[in-house]
Amino acid sequence: MNRIKYLHIHLFTFLVIWLGLFLDSSRVDNQLAASFVSFLAFLWVYRAVSKSSQHMMLAGLVIAFCGELFFSLLLGMYTYRLENLPAYVPFGHAIVYVSVYYIVKEPLVKQYKEKIIKVLFILMIIYSSLWLLIGDDSFGFLCMLVILFLFKRYPTTKLFFLIMFFTIAYLEIIGTHYGCWVWPDVWFDKVSFVSSANPPSAISVFYFGFDAGCLWLYKRYDRKRWARLRVIQSRMSSAA
Repeated sequence: MNRIKYLHIHLFTFLVIWLGLFLDSSRVDNQLAASFVSFLAFLWVYRAVSKSSQHMMLAGLVIAFCGELFFSLLLGMYTYRLENLPAYVPFGHAIVYVSVYYIVKEPLVKQYKEKIIKVLFILMIIYSSLWLLIGDDSFGFLCMLVILFLFKRYPTTKLFFLIMFFTIAYLEIIGTHYGCWVWPDVWFDKVSFVSSANPPSAISVFYFGFDAGCLWLYKRYDRKRWARLRVIQSRMSSAA
């Protein structure tokens, strides 16, 4: 049995994240090239995944575009280098989302699921706590506490969102290192009593909303497939 089946999706995504953000950095200053690479990567991943995952990627594009307009351009929670909304960003969100899904699907990850959850859970708490102590990252730590609350409410999501946590941490560290975007010192650059690092440690909490939005759109786009998926999930839960 092949224990690693989807390396061409998620490893490719991690490499594209680095390349795209490097191209948009102040060193290269070529946001157009970054967007072109992101678009090609989106097409590559789109062709490599299942039909239902393709629908989720398209839903992700819509959610990501609306979310970026709201949080970045309207609320100013973070600011992109050229104070715009780079075209590569919605494509990047959709690629990251489906890539994490395929990491979770890996046979090797499924085999050691509980051990991976325990290790990543501890590392998440350590990571956010260190950012709080060293980087005065109250915002990131509060986001991590929200993640812990959501895990209590939705325990079956732990593996997906723990992997998402560190994927987004990777993306955020590279993006802020290259100056592709910047987070203000306080929340929304207005709430002075909530300090923030650049980047906040647990900003991946917003992917819970992203996930909910993608599922909502998917459910309305393909009700029959969604109904079959819910039946399968119900049977799997009963069997467990």
